[in-house]
Amino acid sequence: MTTTKAPTTTVPLLSATGLHVTFPGRRGGAPARAVDGVDLDIAPGEIVALVGESGCGKTTLARTLLGLVPPTSGSVTFTGETLTHTSRALKAYRKRVQLVLQDPSGSLNPRHTVYDAVAEGLRIHGHAGDEREAVASALSRAGLRPPERFFLRYPHELSGGQRQRVVIAGALVLEPELLVADEPVASLDASVRGEILALLLSLRDELGLSALVVTHDLGLAWNIADRVAVMYLGRVVETGPVEEVLTSPQHPYTRALLSVLPESPGPPIVLTGEPPDPSRIPAGCRFHVRCQVLASGEAGGVAGACRTSALPVLSGGAGARVACHAVRPAAGAGS
Repeated sequence: MTTTKAPTTTVPLLSATGLHVTFPGRRGGAPARAVDGVDLDIAPGEIVALVGESGCGKTTLARTLLGLVPPTSGSVTFTGETLTHTSRALKAYRKRVQLVLQDPSGSLNPRHTVYDAVAEGLRIHGHAGDEREAVASALSRAGLRPPERFFLRYPHELSGGQRQRVVIAGALVLEPELLVADEPVASLDASVRGEILALLLSLRDELGLSALVVTHDLGLAWNIADRVAVMYLGRVVETGPVEEVLTSPQHPYTRALLSVLPESPGPPIVLTGEPPDPSRIPAGCRFHVRCQVLASGEAGGVAGACRTSALPVLSGGAGARVACHAVRPAAGAGS
């Protein structure tokens, strides 16, 4: 599968600036910096893949962009307006930005028919139009045709791929401008994953939808994204057009993630240990305690900086950039 060309506009649909999310420490311990300074833009009609290991902060970032978690500091803007966390503002915002969850079996009420599952959003938002027509249109766009055949069916009567299409239809029924898809194919069989990815691409092309796809799978990013942001321990450490980042990765962490893909030409790069606790982020480059470049001595004269000097937050716009002392920072890195 190949993606179509990325959108040409440079005006972001959604923009996160200086985003921090800190959770209180357990039993009086140090607070956990789950998101620790992130700038990220998503343009109209653009698919951005947010990639990283479990625990890197990508789901917390996605939930913050959705308005489900208020930021400790920083801001989220949508179509140029800053998101506020009043009930009225969030309700209006969530009509325009919809979540697609990882596990359709867990996100669909087993007692609700497909019709009721898709119509739920319309009822919450007081839809004034023809509900049946809107539900049928959403199911059809999600690839469940003829839609009337699915109205009275229950989740247990559907395949995994069909259930995920119902979840997508439930998001589409409100005609959003942005989808946030958290591991949208992780629970599906390999034979079905391609169909769902193709559906997301067709929705971008036909409806102009933007999407943030949260995943640990760089192979998925290659198949669907225009741009990729690689996240480690609360920060984006490399970002840029998917072809540039995945064919010529600069950050040692990105290279390690790519090395374990089946099509990788070289041996896997084994990172030592687990990601550090977000309540105890190390000084200097936050990746240095696991970095294969530093451990091998290849960092050379910047080894001291790797251990002691913090790196800047990468700006959120287009263009390839990397936060690494061993790689000359690209123009556009913020302070």
